[in-house]
Amino acid sequence: GIWFMEMNTRLQVEHPVTESVTGVDLVEWQFRVAAGEPLPLKQDQIRLNGWAMEARLYAENPAAGFLPSIGRLDHFVMPEGIRVDTGVEQGGEVSQFYDPMIAKLIVHEDTREAAAARLAEAAGEVEVWPVKTNAGFLKRCLDHPRFVAGDVDTGFIAAEEGALQPADAPETVLAALTLVAEAATEVEPVGSDRFSPWGGQPGLSYGLRLNTPPQTTVWARLDGEPVSGPVAPVETGWRGAEGLTAQIGFDQVQAGDRLFGYRAVEDGFILFVEGEARRVTPYRAATSAAAGAVSDGSLRAPMPGKVVAAPVKAGDAVTKGQPVVVLEAMKMEHALTAPFDGVVESVAAVGDQVGEAAVLAVVKAPD
Repeated sequence: GIWFMEMNTRLQVEHPVTESVTGVDLVEWQFRVAAGEPLPLKQDQIRLNGWAMEARLYAENPAAGFLPSIGRLDHFVMPEGIRVDTGVEQGGEVSQFYDPMIAKLIVHEDTREAAAARLAEAAGEVEVWPVKTNAGFLKRCLDHPRFVAGDVDTGFIAAEEGALQPADAPETVLAALTLVAEAATEVEPVGSDRFSPWGGQPGLSYGLRLNTPPQTTVWARLDGEPVSGPVAPVETGWRGAEGLTAQIGFDQVQAGDRLFGYRAVEDGFILFVEGEARRVTPYRAATSAAAGAVSDGSLRAPMPGKVVAAPVKAGDAVTKGQPVVVLEAMKMEHALTAPFDGVVESVAAVGDQVGEAAVLAVVKAPD
């Protein structure tokens, strides 16, 4: 009879796994065979050693249905201590015309459990911005008990969708708040050492500060969502809620026992959290008193600025503490909140430029 056999003679994407467990360089073997040489080893001479795992790092956005993400790689840092195969570098471009895989992360350990743990750790160390990647999603998959136990099938992602979503730990919030607190402080630390690994990036200053209140509530936006908490300067850096402490270095911030990479950008910071690039921007939810609210329910601008948001309109019912208008001043957003339950009588228009003490909204108390 006549038989048809299809053969794919190229190396597969996962060939580093084979190389890791066999100690064989398959690319070298290809060149040797192409040069007419015999294979260096016979099949029965190949020995398997340990466990290897590979993860494909894709320029894609898991939160948007894994759609490809393109653009310039302004920040591109890969994990150390493992094999990383990549064809891109910082400053390069991820184009729409090519496959979105930008790197492969490969680990080799004695056991499957150890390999999964090391690969999860490596995925969490990936720092890429502003192009989005699946690094954080990979880490959460690798950390999942079902994956560790080998209990996975094609329905794993759909079945565990909730558990595979990112969640902010207290250390993440403290890291974000500490960066904002540092950036808002203008006094240079006494006796700062420019050779210290805990020196600051240009435009920022770190360490103990003069004339800083013993403790204050710091506000920030983490990917657009307001977060807040107490932050106080201490001898070794900063102290936050739940007894956690933080210390900032040149390109890393340690909060509790966790270490985060970060990068200063024009409007704040990019905080790298377990493979995710999180945007941190200054934000202050001004209390009614601080914003100049008076007994008649007027909300006044604490400083000159621009109205950037008005979550409510005239006639809307509001509750005490509810944001009524948001003022942008000095690259920070200030949310003015209702001083009591009532009805909005008037509110400034988005885009208005206002002076200090200008009335931005009036809340009328119920009769």
